[in-house]
Amino acid sequence: MTDIRYLAPRTLDEAVGAFAAAAGAARILAGGTDLLVQMRNGVAKPGTIIDIKKIAEMTSVEQTADGGFRIGAAVPAAVLAEHPRFGKVWPGVLEAINLIGSKQVQGRASPGGNLCNGSPAGDSVPAMIAAGAVVTVQGPKGRRSMPVEAVPAGPGRTTLQPGEIVVSFTLPPRPAGSGDAYLRMIPRTEMDIAVVGCGVNLTMAGGVVTAARVGLGAVAPTVLLVEDAAKALVGSRLEDAALEAAAAACRAACKPINDKRGTIVYRTKVAGVLLKRAAAIAAQRAGGN
Repeated sequence: MTDIRYLAPRTLDEAVGAFAAAAGAARILAGGTDLLVQMRNGVAKPGTIIDIKKIAEMTSVEQTADGGFRIGAAVPAAVLAEHPRFGKVWPGVLEAINLIGSKQVQGRASPGGNLCNGSPAGDSVPAMIAAGAVVTVQGPKGRRSMPVEAVPAGPGRTTLQPGEIVVSFTLPPRPAGSGDAYLRMIPRTEMDIAVVGCGVNLTMAGGVVTAARVGLGAVAPTVLLVEDAAKALVGSRLEDAALEAAAAACRAACKPINDKRGTIVYRTKVAGVLLKRAAAIAAQRAGGN
């Protein structure tokens, strides 16, 4: 049996140093809800496990001076759900994160782990993309930031450079008249992988959409930012024609596969359906009709 080295650094610099020194033989343990399953199935065989949950910066939730939020990459979903303000400001993002596994799993599962697992069906990722979240990473060459949609590179792959660790997510302040929502379609009633996931974030004034972002998951090799869908919504009062144009843009963006949970035709159709439903919920939360 191969020995596995376990490290629990107290600082980010220490974690980055250990991760880089392992030269690809280490895995980050943010919550372990994916990693431990992969190890049990023989998919992942790390020589070193680096547990980042003892690093304060990685496990804190802070409201920034401008009204936004900074969420540590290793913050458990259950902790985020208990935050007194976050769910009121970003209900759609919280909905998505709270769909990761069971209540027990949510005590460990984190948005950073969900992103870095690289699954096109990760629930938190479309909602984070719709929110316009920015991810901060740190590696041997220092810190850098990028939009969440720039991280996924394909199933099980990310654009992170060797030795880089996701540190946090920054969500922008909410303008007045804003709302977001996340919906997914699954075959079972709970604890299943999304056949399609859709996040919508809207800002409205006088019943008119002034800004929009749409994130779409489980319909392509990576989670998608669907800019054409957002453009179809901006300037509208969410009339049927605008919603259908946005739904059509989502269907056009789909590049799904056939698998046991859904066919290409089915996933493509559902993407448009979820866009319309999520937009309606987001508008209601924004104060629209």
